[in-house]
Amino acid sequence: MARHDGRKANQLRELKIKRRFTKNAAGSVLIQTGATTVLCTASVESSVPPWLKGSGKGWITAEYNMLPGSTPTRKSRKVDGRTTEIQRLIGRSLRAVADLEALGEQMITVDCDVLDADGGTRTASITGAFIALVDALQTIVLPDPKKFPLVDSVAAVSVGLVNGAGALDLDYIEDVDAAVDMNVVMTGSGKFVEVQGAGEEATFTEEELMKLIQLGKHGVKVLTEAQAKTLGKKWLW
Repeated sequence: MARHDGRKANQLRELKIKRRFTKNAAGSVLIQTGATTVLCTASVESSVPPWLKGSGKGWITAEYNMLPGSTPTRKSRKVDGRTTEIQRLIGRSLRAVADLEALGEQMITVDCDVLDADGGTRTASITGAFIALVDALQTIVLPDPKKFPLVDSVAAVSVGLVNGAGALDLDYIEDVDAAVDMNVVMTGSGKFVEVQGAGEEATFTEEELMKLIQLGKHGVKVLTEAQAKTLGKKWLW
């Protein structure tokens, strides 16, 4: 398959990850995948939502937004339905690999702010948010120091059918033209957290679905290796 940027069908965009990008947050990561750039910062609070008080469990949540200058035309700061959907996805993905009892009654909020959007902002947010979360967890006192609150890693990537063929890590040009667009969220051990896919005025076969999932699995494997390299000795999985 010929792609407009010269990549192979199963090739990710150029990936850059920089830890400790900001000074004040307990964990911060600048993640760049192609022309998409997301800043992920993790903040710790010594309290939990009211429904968790007294339970001994903590909470991990996320907020997401695209900054006004992240797109060619100004993006409003207003939180819309898409924004809410994405931040819930990020939060679910992080909690899927978390042991909330091991966290104790503390809450971590990971903020994912898109600086430049060129497709794949939600998947880049999940991949970067996990690294920021690991760094934040290293700064707090845990109920049992021997029990780390994350039992696995998590990363995400987009896939799609473009010009009749499967493609990994779509940029905006490919995303707009894709007959099928899908996001695959997986753990480092190979378990699925979430698969979001739909035909854009098109249908797809079971065979095409399985090919897209295989592409997604390959992409997450490469991203997980990048996460491990970035975290170095703090990688526990």
